[in-house]
Amino acid sequence: MRLKQYQENVNITNCDKEPIQIIPFTQDYGFLLVCDPNTLQIIQISENVERFLGLKKDAILNCDLAQILPKDSLQQFQNRKEKPTNFSAEKVSIGNTSWSMLPTLHDEHLLIDFEPWEEIAEPLLLQKELSQLINFLDDAQSITEMAGQTVKMVRESFGYDRVMLYEFDAEWNGEVIAEDKQKEMKSWLGLRYPASDIPKPAREIFLQQGVRMIADVKYASSPLLPEVSPLTQKPLNIAKSELRGVSPIHIQYLKNMGVGASLTAAIIVDGDLWGLLACHHNKAKRINYYQRQTCKFLTQVFSNKLSLKNTKTYLNKLEKSDNFRKELVTQMQETKSLSEALTAFKTKFTNLVSCSGGALILDDTIKLLGKTPTEKEVIRLKEDFLKNQSESVYFQRNLGAFFPSAKAYSQTASGILSLRLDQSNKNFVLWFRTEEAQEVSWGGKPKIINDPKDDLASLSPRTSFEKWTTKQSGISKAWKSYDIKAAENLLEDISAFRLTQQKDKVARLNNQLSLANKELETFSYTVSHDLRAPLRGIKSYLKILQEDLADGKTDTLPQIVETITTATAEMDTLIENLLNYAKNAAGNIRPTKIAVNPLIENILKKNNVVKNYPQTKIEIVHNLPNIYGDAQMIEQLFTNLLENALKYSAEKQEAHIKIGFEKQQQNTVFYVKDNGIGFKEENAKKLFDPFIRLAPKNIEGSGIGLATVKKVIEKHQGKIWAESKPGKGSVFYFILAT
Repeated sequence: MRLKQYQENVNITNCDKEPIQIIPFTQDYGFLLVCDPNTLQIIQISENVERFLGLKKDAILNCDLAQILPKDSLQQFQNRKEKPTNFSAEKVSIGNTSWSMLPTLHDEHLLIDFEPWEEIAEPLLLQKELSQLINFLDDAQSITEMAGQTVKMVRESFGYDRVMLYEFDAEWNGEVIAEDKQKEMKSWLGLRYPASDIPKPAREIFLQQGVRMIADVKYASSPLLPEVSPLTQKPLNIAKSELRGVSPIHIQYLKNMGVGASLTAAIIVDGDLWGLLACHHNKAKRINYYQRQTCKFLTQVFSNKLSLKNTKTYLNKLEKSDNFRKELVTQMQETKSLSEALTAFKTKFTNLVSCSGGALILDDTIKLLGKTPTEKEVIRLKEDFLKNQSESVYFQRNLGAFFPSAKAYSQTASGILSLRLDQSNKNFVLWFRTEEAQEVSWGGKPKIINDPKDDLASLSPRTSFEKWTTKQSGISKAWKSYDIKAAENLLEDISAFRLTQQKDKVARLNNQLSLANKELETFSYTVSHDLRAPLRGIKSYLKILQEDLADGKTDTLPQIVETITTATAEMDTLIENLLNYAKNAAGNIRPTKIAVNPLIENILKKNNVVKNYPQTKIEIVHNLPNIYGDAQMIEQLFTNLLENALKYSAEKQEAHIKIGFEKQQQNTVFYVKDNGIGFKEENAKKLFDPFIRLAPKNIEGSGIGLATVKKVIEKHQGKIWAESKPGKGSVFYFILAT
């Protein structure tokens, strides 16, 4: 790519995509040789090599590196053929001139920068200053203190007119957090600079190179020859070259700032670009390679101390959130309810991270805590936005920029941290942060200005760097790494809790299935036994009838028919009771409000109790409490208890049945009391088992009625029990939870 072509392809609107790693020219304070690392043949040069070495371009291109460098300086490159190694900077002499030779291997090209050699001044003094800085950083209480001492030492060591340290925010805007400068210069401390000032390509190269020097913003660039690499037939990537040329846009930017030279060093924390150390000088200024490496070392020391401080903060915050998380886990184990555990106690899920409010969405229920959007707005946020996010943990400090509907409630939820609990997209834990409406001071208006002219001389990224204040809204405090980790840890705890619940549920179902199988075996045996008895009777009498009719006898016919009819009715009753039992055992309840007094009156009429049991007095307590339950099942419950009481008290001369209720603590206990034959106390629990009959044989029954009552009670999550003494009557008590 030619220099002119590069300039034509670069403009203000596309600088964030500018391919600065393949800028086809170098700065002019040194020269560049590019070699094939396998043959050490020189395949590309910077055009200014003629001026520095006094040799014609054609005499250098395609010649062996050995023709340029002294023999001892070739050793590290020749060793690479036998054993790969990192190259090191060294002093070399070419002709009568000494140079700093700075080799690097990049994209299968050997790049060798040559800068004029300068003796290292007072290394012991610099070492002393570094020791002092390290000690100060150890003692510093805040990042601001650390940054302030760092910029002061860099300026004292290298003599730049202004040294700044600024930190990137989540959107890559930079804020100056420390500054040391000439007294007469305006302060830029506290000002912010937009992300466009240092676009993404530049940030990526800083991560690779670490330190970047522009010795003179008015330098005459030196093009690469030839224009593309003979090895790849592509533009050469010179991102790691110390002499790499500078974007014309950035040069104009520095000129607009009144800067004559700059030095910038990356502050890298835990592998990420945290900020930059920026040195500005009003005139051209060059410091040698070793000074630049010292500056790089200084920023690494700062970065390490910053990382250590951040790690301590991270661990402290995480320890605090872990304490809350342990309390939440304890609440889960005690209550067995995730919703209650997270919202109903002193420690709530909103205590886990710093927030203004939160929402818990479990299936079709929502619980809101603190300052939040409305329930309707939270549902729409979940359905229209959060369900579409690929991450289980999603966070954003400017929700309205990504979900425009959220702008309506930016005051309560500009920031969101979302935890998706499973793949169903139904269950979420949400934390909200209110907006931080504040004034933000920028170093000039953060807007790219396009000049109507089209030549590079008129490019004007920003012409003013005066303080410019705006009001920021719709943005919350940023979510930190310890916030995210706390949410991830809670997700693990909730997943473990729900998995345990599922295991417990499966275990309960297995146990119920086992009991049901045993009950089915007993049920099947008893049904077959009890149905066979009347069938055997019917079969026997039919055989007698057949024989009598064959002999012409008819006098026994009425008795036989009556017996068969009775046996058939017995079978019909048994089958009906079995069907009722099965229906109540398998059916789902449909709760409604039931008035008990009218229900009992209806049962008495439907079963013609007054006519069938004329000697029995039935007492119904007035104003029996209403029941909330399944109407059909509750009717079956009272019907069976009444039939049971009527049947077992029928032989009493003054039979008496009472239906009433009493209060026991917070429970309403219904009862059906009779003065019938009663039963032994040890048989109380057996009464409710299917086909268990403890009554005399002269009292009819199938043994299904009370078993059906028990099933109805179980369906309503209630409890039933009986009290009795032989000959003293019985009382059946029950409580319904639903």
